[in-house]
Amino acid sequence: MCNNMILSELSLDDEVILKAFMLKRMLKSVNGEIFAPRSVCVTVESQQNHSSKIVISLGSSLSSTNTPTSWSSPSGLFAFGFYTQDIGFKVGIWLNHCKTVVWTANRDDPPITFGSTLELTRDGKLVLRTEHREKKQIAKTLASAASASMLDSGNFVLYNNDSEIIWETFAFPTDTILGGQNLSIGGTLVSSVSNTDSSTGRYQLKMQDDGDLVWYALNTEETIIDGYWDSNTWQKAPDFLYLNHSGILAIINSTSLDMIRILSANNNNSNTIIYRATLDFDGVFKLYSHKFDESTGENQISIEWKAPDNPCQVKGFCGSNSYCTLDDYQPYCICLPGTDFIDPNQRSLGCGRNFSQESCKGGIENTTSFNITTMDNMMLADVPYAYESMSIEDCMTSCLEDCNCEVAQYVVKYCSKHSLPLRYVRRDTTPSKVFFKVGTASVIKSENGTTPQFMKPTPQPPLVLVKSRNTVMLILVTMGLLTSSCAALAISGIYVYKFRVLKYKRLLQYGNSCITEKLTMQLFSYSELKKATNGFKEELGKGSFGAVYKGTLYKGKMLIAVKRLEKVVEEGEREFQAEMRAIGIN
Repeated sequence: MCNNMILSELSLDDEVILKAFMLKRMLKSVNGEIFAPRSVCVTVESQQNHSSKIVISLGSSLSSTNTPTSWSSPSGLFAFGFYTQDIGFKVGIWLNHCKTVVWTANRDDPPITFGSTLELTRDGKLVLRTEHREKKQIAKTLASAASASMLDSGNFVLYNNDSEIIWETFAFPTDTILGGQNLSIGGTLVSSVSNTDSSTGRYQLKMQDDGDLVWYALNTEETIIDGYWDSNTWQKAPDFLYLNHSGILAIINSTSLDMIRILSANNNNSNTIIYRATLDFDGVFKLYSHKFDESTGENQISIEWKAPDNPCQVKGFCGSNSYCTLDDYQPYCICLPGTDFIDPNQRSLGCGRNFSQESCKGGIENTTSFNITTMDNMMLADVPYAYESMSIEDCMTSCLEDCNCEVAQYVVKYCSKHSLPLRYVRRDTTPSKVFFKVGTASVIKSENGTTPQFMKPTPQPPLVLVKSRNTVMLILVTMGLLTSSCAALAISGIYVYKFRVLKYKRLLQYGNSCITEKLTMQLFSYSELKKATNGFKEELGKGSFGAVYKGTLYKGKMLIAVKRLEKVVEEGEREFQAEMRAIGIN
């Protein structure tokens, strides 16, 4: 809905706010330099009783304990301080009645542990001190603060000695803007990971330089393909997105003070209703109203407006290679044919291919390794690598024979071919055919007969093709001979091994009592000879090449003589053998 509304259609409070906003956007002088702030959110204190604001003096501090402390706004609607996340704490601002977090400091830092403190120091700095005494600055200012306040608008501010705001949380929004807050050109809101984790999520809302308000998947090139909702106000030169205290969310031109586009037209002047506009973790931008009943303490939360209406229109909601569908009005992610969830417990991570493309050869030979699965009314928003005019049959065949093609889309005589991964796949009412190339598999229809599922092919043993009976006989005879040879070698090896082991054992047990004149030589290690001669203790004689020692083998059953050669030469060896014969004869 596009409306051009003049300032007179706004409430008196809104008119004051916008006029003050214009004054604050005028050129300012800092250290003699002139500049015009563009991407900073400028806010105006309205509906605030300055005399009733609670002043936080220098030296004040908060602590993270079992009951973390905070600084509340005068009415108690908002609080600033430590709130719990996981097993630790974060520093932020929340609605007291429902504990809804609307702002977080250093949102991607790990949770703070017990024993940390938040302090407005004596020298005018707002700093966080961890239990290990590490210091992190929460508010970066050029000048030192003289005091601080948590306002009923949800804005935490630092003042100088002249009671001028030198820093405010409204200038640095995370995922939410509140009543009286605006988002200027270049400003962004970034979703959180979840309702319980305020870290940076997957989506962003951006007030672009061209005046268009656009929702994007985060960490993209921010092209038309990456956007999934926009205000279509680029041609009207707006300056900021503004949410007033009565629930009007509008895009405004600050020069003419026109409302270029009203997103939500609530106009409730009740002071007990708080409005907030949040880019939720699912990528949907929602305007919430919080109605407080002071007599009963009840808190009623309602969604006044949201965009897009269907969460499945959020690009990247289901991750790569998957698409979103509604199940009982709730978004549900399904993998594309030929893929499986990377993690079934975290479907937003997307899906990966469940078959290999190594067998892809290209051309007509490729058709034996893959099948084509067709789905209707699917749209691929990714940029194709090929786009040609052809028939639907040629589109399917072309993809099947092309190794680079994994998905093809046919719409009105045109075929677009894609490779995985696909980021932006969705159901669509536009007549279309999408061809998915998958590995050879068995197709199983789901109970409702609409969602195809796929089984990975069971590996089969290689087939041996034979041409004649003679070939079969030759193969059998060869295999029989090989088997017989292997068996014979194994039996021979076992027999020789057992025979030699048995002979050696008997020799060690009984010795050899039939030493002939030609003494059979047997090898012994040095340590065995040393043990047999009791350390070369009893010397029998001494020849020219070494001494001869008395020894025993086989537990004393056999006497031996051991000559310890001093010169290893041929003559010494012959002399040793002669001495052995002589000893043996004696």
